[in-house]
Amino acid sequence: MNYATSPIQTSGQIALPAWRSRVLFVLLLAGLATLLVRAVYLQGINNNFLQQKGDARYGRVVAVHAHRGMITDRHGEPLAVSTPVESVWASPGDVEVSSSQIAQLAQIIGLTAAEVKNKLSDTSHEFVYLKRQLPPEQAAKVVKLAIPGVSLQREYRRYYTGGEVTSHLIGFTDVDDNGQEGIELALQAQLGGMAGSQQVIKDRRGFIVEDVASLRAPKAGSNITLSIDSKIQSLAFSEIKQAVERSKAKGGSIVVLDAKTGEVLALANWPSYNSNNRDKPGVTVLRNHAVTDLFEPGSTMKPFTVATALEAGKIKPGTVINTSNGVFTLNGRTIHDTHPERSLTVTQIIQKSSNVGTARIALGLPPETLWHSLSENGFGALTGSEFPGEAAGKLRDYKTWRPIEQATMSYGNGISVNLLQLARAYTVFANSGELKQITLLKQETPAVGVKVFSAATAQAVRDMMEKVVRPGGTAPLAQITGYRVAGKTGTAHKLENGKYINKYVASFVGMAPASDPRLIVAVMINEPGGRDYYGGLVAAPVFSNVMGTSLRMLSVPNDAPLDNVMQPTAADLIAEEV
Repeated sequence: MNYATSPIQTSGQIALPAWRSRVLFVLLLAGLATLLVRAVYLQGINNNFLQQKGDARYGRVVAVHAHRGMITDRHGEPLAVSTPVESVWASPGDVEVSSSQIAQLAQIIGLTAAEVKNKLSDTSHEFVYLKRQLPPEQAAKVVKLAIPGVSLQREYRRYYTGGEVTSHLIGFTDVDDNGQEGIELALQAQLGGMAGSQQVIKDRRGFIVEDVASLRAPKAGSNITLSIDSKIQSLAFSEIKQAVERSKAKGGSIVVLDAKTGEVLALANWPSYNSNNRDKPGVTVLRNHAVTDLFEPGSTMKPFTVATALEAGKIKPGTVINTSNGVFTLNGRTIHDTHPERSLTVTQIIQKSSNVGTARIALGLPPETLWHSLSENGFGALTGSEFPGEAAGKLRDYKTWRPIEQATMSYGNGISVNLLQLARAYTVFANSGELKQITLLKQETPAVGVKVFSAATAQAVRDMMEKVVRPGGTAPLAQITGYRVAGKTGTAHKLENGKYINKYVASFVGMAPASDPRLIVAVMINEPGGRDYYGGLVAAPVFSNVMGTSLRMLSVPNDAPLDNVMQPTAADLIAEEV
């Protein structure tokens, strides 16, 4: 063997070829160069990747809630305002918390320890709310715990100064400050504004240490001024509540309109609820019954039938109508009057609320004429209030009417309305035949109405309705000291499953001062209990109290002597036809 050529040296070491070390050196140098180039690229040329990783670990983008616009009454009195509150949120991946801290946190925010632990264990989310809208004193206790990864966020909570008095009108917002009912929902776009966003940096323990930048500044919502008068609203609410409780009724509603402008000065229902209480009642109590619920108006429709016939030249206030001793049979159906008379003038028909007389007047008109008149007065259509869930009412096409249906519709059976719609219709008698547009917002300049009747017709019907509240009429309890009143009672059977039952809706709609009406008040009592279920007995007194006090609040001049109220006798307290 030739030992001279062996790679094994006498020292016992293996000698590697020189080229291998050179290759290794080149590879190491290339690797370092690659790392250097990569570092330069990521930190100097394209640093988005590292920036994103850093932001994900130490940065957060949090919402900045916009301040919701205030709602005020027509005099600037606040009805709905937003107050600052704090919400507790966490980044589960950053939370470092002990069992005792979880227990303390749960006690402060009103949750169980298990609920808090469950929320903090969900690391799939970088942002979770632990508790929304805490009062400042509770939020301060959370801060004192100094739990890494748990922070506060400023939000706003709605507060309603009127509580149950204005709840059906104003509505309420949800926990995210979005309108859910009433004006809050209808005007969400104006009130809500636009939320912003803020970029923040956390330290290694999860605490926010710096506000980096405002990505989008929040835009505050606009303030809204309603047409409502807070004092009249409070009065109307109190009176309708007392009336419902006094008559043991299922419920009641009231609407007060400015007769000249169509502005809603008050709108209330009972039962009601407190919109500041987040635990809301059932749907029935939440509904604004004055706008969303329909009922047959009964005799409050008679002035429109008479006005239509007057306008068509078919009758005059003194025209005598054969009332057939209070019995009129048509198509096998019999129409009755509670107080039989052989004949009555048109004025007496309104005063005594004769079904037979009104039916005969209606049948003297072509169906199309009566339908067109009712339609022009807003029946079967929305009022224009833009209130969420408003019902349009039902006015069937005249082509489907049978004679008996035309007759009964003339005194409010077979047609349905909501109370706001009915109140609006009476603006034609307060404004020389002009139907006013309804609005829930304060108006600087009254909108021009739609001419429906001539001034002479409107005045004639208003004169007839003045007789209703005088002795011999159906609503002497609607009289007001120092003011002339014009109005009409209504009492209608309720319709269930296509049949009329012995449950009633009692109503009264009137205006004052009758010489130049300033206000219109409409009252509806749903299912009054006991024997007193007539509009003249349960609804008219509410009208009198609300109208009289409101006129004095507004300093409306008297148009009658202060001794004008005539005490009704037992015979005067009669019911209108049902």
